[in-house]
Amino acid sequence: MTKSPSNKIRTVDMAYIGVFAVLITICSWISIPGAVPFTLQTFGVFLAVGVLGGKRGTLAVVTYLLLGAVGLPVFSGFRGGIGSMLGTTGGYMVGFVFSGLIVWGLESWIGRKKWGQVFSMLLGLMACYVFGTLWFMVVYAHQSGTIGLGAALGWCVLPYIIPDLLKIAMALSVSKRLAPRIRRNS
Repeated sequence: MTKSPSNKIRTVDMAYIGVFAVLITICSWISIPGAVPFTLQTFGVFLAVGVLGGKRGTLAVVTYLLLGAVGLPVFSGFRGGIGSMLGTTGGYMVGFVFSGLIVWGLESWIGRKKWGQVFSMLLGLMACYVFGTLWFMVVYAHQSGTIGLGAALGWCVLPYIIPDLLKIAMALSVSKRLAPRIRRNS
């Protein structure tokens, strides 16, 4: 049996990408109540890149976003459609692609070392925050009027830093146990 080249996506890769796109969807539906409610969507994204690696994990995120863009209710609150992605929080969803790309890029440069995964996920989260916040400011200004960076960060980033760091820690922990099994079966 010949082994397929690493630059082609095999059936098993597509299956894992689909499974993790569904997992991200389920995580986006789970809302944790609090002073500022949040979902487990970030956990799902970082679990995908942690378990599947940067390439397949990023493709799972893109698949998730495409499913939402065509109208399937995959986003938080069982929302879907391009309108959800073009709203004030859409930049954070698109920012997940940048998170995956950063993990993928650093992974191809330094490998899948533990410290590299931690660093790349933190850097990916920062990229998501930057892109999402800039997007938020533009859309908010168009809909409601100009908003300062401090106010945008206070609404969209600061309340989520600790929960997002905890979600990354959980994703790293689960990835450490699950990734070797997935790689063995791929």
